[in-house]
Amino acid sequence: MSKRILFSSLIGAVALGGVAAGGLALASASTEPTLEHGSARYTAPSDGSEGSLTYTVDVSDDSGIRSLKVLAWPASSKLDPTAAEVRSANESAKCQSTSDETARCTYGEKVTKQEAADLAKGTWYVSVLATAEDGGTTFVARAATVDITG
Repeated sequence: MSKRILFSSLIGAVALGGVAAGGLALASASTEPTLEHGSARYTAPSDGSEGSLTYTVDVSDDSGIRSLKVLAWPASSKLDPTAAEVRSANESAKCQSTSDETARCTYGEKVTKQEAADLAKGTWYVSVLATAEDGGTTFVARAATVDITG
């Protein structure tokens, strides 16, 4: 085999290997979930029905959405939840796919008159931890604000 052909083959192999490695790097580069259009709402109970605290958000990731953990807490408590605390919370939103990459997630809790009477009045925050199918996570300490009134 001539040196010129061998050299050309080596250059081709190196170039092909570089393209393959670049392709693997691109394929393995995961993105973190993104949250858009999040909102929280409190409805006080009335004489005939329970109230509720809800949080709704659109969550997107190129691998899909595995879960959304939610923790609502009163600002007056001076809490500052971490991602680990929200992860261990037993509060999950229900997520329904709207496309291969996006889900609409809704968290809801019923609130009785007695529970409403016991709730701290004023501003509450909603902390969330989104987890993608590929394991990527996004934590937002104050994803939404809601006012709890009488």
